Amino acid sequence: MELFKLINDKKTTIVDVRTPHEFSENRVESSINIPLNTVPEKIKELKKMQPIVMCCAAGIRSGQAVEFLKSNGFGEVYNGGSWNDVLNMLES
Repeated sequence: MELFKLINDKKTTIVDVRTPHEFSENRVESSINIPLNTVPEKIKELKKMQPIVMCCAAGIRSGQAVEFLKSNGFGEVYNGGSWNDVLNMLES
């Protein structure tokens, strides 16, 4: 599915994997914060949230989260890049 459509689908969960401090400064309003270092312990919770678009500051940490989740059986998880990229793709 095209990332733009996925991000704008109400069924998609946007997960920001930055630190709580980074998340508190700027974020996509509809996103939730699950810091990268806590993703492994949140697998069961995340499994229920699919489809998921992950984001962070530049797309590196979100890419790591996507690879980890895919290696653990997730099918509907995507790297949205930076939180600002995701924000720009949201329809106003």
